[in-house]
Amino acid sequence: MDALALFCTASLLAGGLYWFVCVLGSAEQKGKRAVHLSGGSISSEKVQDKYNQYWSFFRRPKEIETTEKVPAFVDTFYNLVTDIYEWGWGQSFHFSPSIPGKSHRDATRLHEEMAVDLLNVKPGARILDAGCGVGGPMRAIASHSGANVVGITINEYQVNRARMHNKKAGLDSQCEVVCGNFLQMPFADDSFDGAYSIEATCHAPKLEEVYAEIYRVLKPGSMYLSYEWVTTELYHADDPEHVEIVQGIERGDALPGLRSYSDIAEIARKVGFEMVKEKDLAKPPARPWWLRLKMGRLAYWRNHILVTVLAWLGIAPKGVVDVHEMLFKTADYLTRGGDTGIFTPMHMILCRKPVKKDSFTFRIDAALLIVDVGLGALNIEVDGIVFNCSRRKFK
Repeated sequence: MDALALFCTASLLAGGLYWFVCVLGSAEQKGKRAVHLSGGSISSEKVQDKYNQYWSFFRRPKEIETTEKVPAFVDTFYNLVTDIYEWGWGQSFHFSPSIPGKSHRDATRLHEEMAVDLLNVKPGARILDAGCGVGGPMRAIASHSGANVVGITINEYQVNRARMHNKKAGLDSQCEVVCGNFLQMPFADDSFDGAYSIEATCHAPKLEEVYAEIYRVLKPGSMYLSYEWVTTELYHADDPEHVEIVQGIERGDALPGLRSYSDIAEIARKVGFEMVKEKDLAKPPARPWWLRLKMGRLAYWRNHILVTVLAWLGIAPKGVVDVHEMLFKTADYLTRGGDTGIFTPMHMILCRKPVKKDSFTFRIDAALLIVDVGLGALNIEVDGIVFNCSRRKFK
């Protein structure tokens, strides 16, 4: 009986450990295991230093407004968090509305498929994923639409992870990943049939710069869709609690600064886009997107204990414990942003790059008026003499 009792006890402990580590956690089914947590491209011994550097960035707020410094800041952030995101969240680093009867994974996939459906692209089309992460949305969109997706991310570690996942999914011929800055993309003008960004352009120090770059690479007549992180009409800058929540989200997610919902469409129009649709996908009847964060508290404590033990054993870098704690605190700010209604991560804009119009001519008395609408140039010819006028001067 003693041997049997010992065997049963050992079996229960082993089963409990397996349940605690594997069953409760989603990570073990999503391509990244706790024992493989790292600092991305950062060497293990430098993870703690890089984490400290990340936080020092917020002690010099003027640098957040400097475009040249933000890419390195964002790159450091994703080196620190990519493994933890993928381990505890999955391969799609974004939110989606909760759907009754659907798992978080299914709700996420439907959210991604809706994006490409709105782009109205045909199989074989070439579309851009601006800020693709490890490529979760890219693979769902490529599989659903039959389009060829080119993703760009500033983080080299994410590029390698995305390529590995693409190959594993059998989509590497349909999905291409490029390491680069979406503020200066290595793509030709008018080279994409559509484009999307899912909770990614919030990292741009100036939204008009990334929108202008996406506008440049899109073919005329093509559509662009973005899910933006913004403050809503309920946010009040003179409310200390609101300010605390927003700053907590910014610090924990490498954001140069959250924008107001009212600015997004205006910025898109400013760079030349035609607005087709604008909607906050988090508003009712959509179910709360932050429920997933509330439901994940038990998983967090399990994960945090595991990360702490792995760091103590030297298996995971010591700095990973601090990063994991930072993300938990950020989850609380995100939840409060959702509960109060002052923040949404899915303010959607759908816009179109206008089709270039051909030049046309018509005669007014003795003058031949030639207007090149595409370039905005105005040439007036009177009795053989051509006068060049810009549109501004003509007005």
